Amino acid sequence: MKLSLNLLSLLFLALFSVSCSTDNEDIQYEDSTELLVIPESKDIEIEIMELINEYRISKGLNALGRNEIVKGKAFGHTDYMIESEQVSHNNFFSRKNYLVNNVGAYKVSENVAYAYTSAESVVNAWINSEGHRTNLEGDFTDFEVSAEQNQDGRWYFTNIFIKR
Repeated sequence: MKLSLNLLSLLFLALFSVSCSTDNEDIQYEDSTELLVIPESKDIEIEIMELINEYRISKGLNALGRNEIVKGKAFGHTDYMIESEQVSHNNFFSRKNYLVNNVGAYKVSENVAYAYTSAESVVNAWINSEGHRTNLEGDFTDFEVSAEQNQDGRWYFTNIFIKR
């Protein structure tokens, strides 16, 4: 009974934590440990995803679908990198476990980057790096990208891939 009440309370809280705005729509999900913010996609993020899918198709691979929960995890990590002023894969296993438990992912990988000024430049850098290219060409079903600028206007990028 207590579990049912807790689940009902969590559902109620989740329903009221969704914000609606026509200018900047951020969707928020809450689980027992954190609030997941899913921002509206920026033009640079959409362009990165289009370039990655074009690259994958040119290699005979499937195009990847978008996933808003993956978007939220990518955004959270990009925000973390900006706050820590460090490009990293810190806490990757936490992101992976979250996606396994909440999206049904059984394979998760990510690319990160810093200071590139366009979608084309960051995608080309990933293509020209063996480890990053392996992720771009991997056996995945979905992906998302977060691109955020720090206070100095420098871009930070997180690109997460999953297979469900």
